[in-house]
Amino acid sequence: MLLGRDDINPNKLGMYGRTPLLLAARHSKVGILKMLLGRDDVNPNIPDIIGETPLSFVARNGWEEGVRILLSRSDVNPNIPDRFGQTALSWAARNGHEWIVEILLGRDDVDPNNLDDDDRTPLWLAAWNGKAGVVKMLLGRDDVNPNTADKVGQTPLCCATEYGHGEVVELLLERDDVNPDKRDNQGQTALSCAVRNGHTRVIALLELQTANTHSIDQA
Repeated sequence: MLLGRDDINPNKLGMYGRTPLLLAARHSKVGILKMLLGRDDVNPNIPDIIGETPLSFVARNGWEEGVRILLSRSDVNPNIPDRFGQTALSWAARNGHEWIVEILLGRDDVDPNNLDDDDRTPLWLAAWNGKAGVVKMLLGRDDVNPNTADKVGQTPLCCATEYGHGEVVELLLERDDVNPDKRDNQGQTALSCAVRNGHTRVIALLELQTANTHSIDQA
């Protein structure tokens, strides 16, 4: 009824700069979400005061249906960064929402190497949180650079070793183009990080990788 009135602004900002569409997304209101998206005068990309759009919110929180509904609008921009520089893919990867990552990566307009304000890629964020399923998905793409370091020089591998995420380390080492000897800004390698934090399984994986590399070089 309200949307039928000419004096009602469907994009009016409320508390924290949230539009009616963002509020519907935050509260998982499917019917209202579809109703609003069905209007040409509703802008689906308006962020709130922290830069979060309806898509980035539902991606961050793992609401797959909400992601699909929002992406049904051709003018939804999946690459809008929030105040941290993180996009919908960044958040989905960081939180391990595999189905949402798959949906986003299936689009030609999604940047799989987006850098946030700390130069962290979606792969870096997934490795940091030990989200092996997402890491595997991203590493399966030829256009994902597994050696991109953040502002302190840590690569996804170095980050995964820092926190002892053995499964993620194994996945990264399976990529021929991953450099386990790359040093961060303090001169630390992935092995240094693992040793410093006492991650014995990760240390064994890295030492095995080094031994295998030497064997190949000497063959």
